[in-house]
This record gives sequence, structure tokens and C-alpha cells, in this order.
Amino acid sequence: MDFAVSKKTTIIAYVIAISFIVAMIAAAVLLQDNEMILPEIAAMAIAMWVYREPGWIRQPSKIVIAPTVTAVIGLMINQMPIAYLGKVMLALVLMMLFLRVIQSSLAPSLATGLLPLIINTNEWSFVIIVFMLTFLLMLGVLAFGLNKGLEKKVKIQYKYMLVILALAFVWIGLCWSAGYQQLAVIPPVLVVAYESLQKPMYSGKMALKQGLTLSPAVGTLLYLTLHSLILITVLDMLLMLALSMTVGIRLPAIYAFPLLPFIFPEDMVTKLPLVSLLTCLFIAKAEKTPSSIRGR
Repeated sequence: MDFAVSKKTTIIAYVIAISFIVAMIAAAVLLQDNEMILPEIAAMAIAMWVYREPGWIRQPSKIVIAPTVTAVIGLMINQMPIAYLGKVMLALVLMMLFLRVIQSSLAPSLATGLLPLIINTNEWSFVIIVFMLTFLLMLGVLAFGLNKGLEKKVKIQYKYMLVILALAFVWIGLCWSAGYQQLAVIPPVLVVAYESLQKPMYSGKMALKQGLTLSPAVGTLLYLTLHSLILITVLDMLLMLALSMTVGIRLPAIYAFPLLPFIFPEDMVTKLPLVSLLTCLFIAKAEKTPSSIRGR
């Protein structure tokens, strides 16, 4: 009986989370404003409402505070007269410092901070959108008491912030030398890398790789084949749900990847699957640090 209730609750949570994601896309289409499309919100909805990831919901207020402030950081940096990759590196450093100050490891905050650079926006409406969507996510956590029983504070491995920065800078340099500056940073990959360093929340290396490689490929194929963003989103989410069950992973990022074609420049969309794959392989290879380092 407990299993049945648990399964029913999970199904309801999936329905609510996916409906929320589709509603975000529908609002963007209705208002003709692509700045309302935040791919990482899809990952957050699944992680918080379905998976109930402790590291993301133990402090509900930071669900709003962290992504909103990093969005401000990204927006302000985007207005500076410096090269794109310089903006990305500066944003990463400032966001890591901010997360350290507020003692948060909410990885999606990195994605919301990078989006203003990726979509090249200088409009403060973007920050308002981030605030509103994350506020709704927080309300969902509080309304259903998803954070009840969780410790408010846990030890955060801040040293891995430096590791992520180092990996990101090396990858940015490689992309710059190859002439793919716009694809130097794939937000969901960065989020997964940071989370996997903090703790082994993802089990099954092969399943992880399958999820991270198939997700952007499916999203790009549907985007190039169909015309309705709402229909594409519905199919994306259902296919990602099927993928997660098939390969046996609980990886929120696979729900964010298919939405990337909605916000990336048209000439870069076809390159997303390959670059996402290469980025994942690079991060995965680089993250194989000696056990002695992880144990410190």
C-alpha cells in the first residue's frame, strides 16, 4: 500500500512539474518573449517537486535568492564593454563568490547567471522572470512541505568551486581556439559537473553519459522538425521521462537540455548535440580526480 501511494504521489508530481514547464513555454509563445524560456527551470521543477533533491530544497528562500541574484550578476556583466568569453569567466567567478558568501550550493544558480550572456539581454525584465518562476518553485516546495525533516545546513565542499572554475576556463579556452565561443558554456553541463563534484548524487556512469548525450540530440531533432514550441516541449518532457526510466537515472539536467535550442542562436542549434557531448566527455574525464584529493 505504501508503494502504491508513493507511486501515485510521484506520478502526480511529474504531472505538476511537466505542466509547469509547458506553461512556461506557452507563456513565452503567447507573449512572444523568448526571455521567459529558462531551460534550467525545467531541471529545477523536476529536481525539487519530483526527486525532492535535498541540496536544492533544504533552504527554500535560497531557491529564489540565489538564482535571482546570479541573474542580476549576469545581466550587469553583459552590459560591460568586454569580449563574450571575458564576460563568461567574470560571471563564473562572481557567482561562485556569491554562493560562497550565502553558503549555498544551488547549482542551477550558475545557469540563470549565464543565460543573460547567452541570449545577450540587457533587459531587467529577465531578472523579474527568474524571480517569478523561482518564487513559484519555492511555493511548491513550501506548500507540500517537501523540505520538512531536512537539515537546514550541511557541509558544503567549497573547494570544488575552484575545480569547476578551472575546468570551465580550460574548456572555454579550447572552444575559443576552435572558434565556437557561443557554445563555450552549456549551462546544464556546468550544473551537473558542480553537483557531481559536491556529492555522488548520480549513479551509473554509462546511464549518465546516455542521458547527457541523448537529451540534447532529441531536443535538437524535435526543434528542427516541428514548429510548435508547445508541442515540442510536451514531446521533449515525455521522451525525457521515458529516457530516465529506461536508462535508470534521476538526472534533472536531461529536462533542461531539450529546451536549449529555444534560446541559442539559430546557427548554433545544429551544433548543440555534438558540443554538449564533447563538453560532457571533457568534464567527466577531468573530474576523475585522485581519491586522495576527494578525501581531504
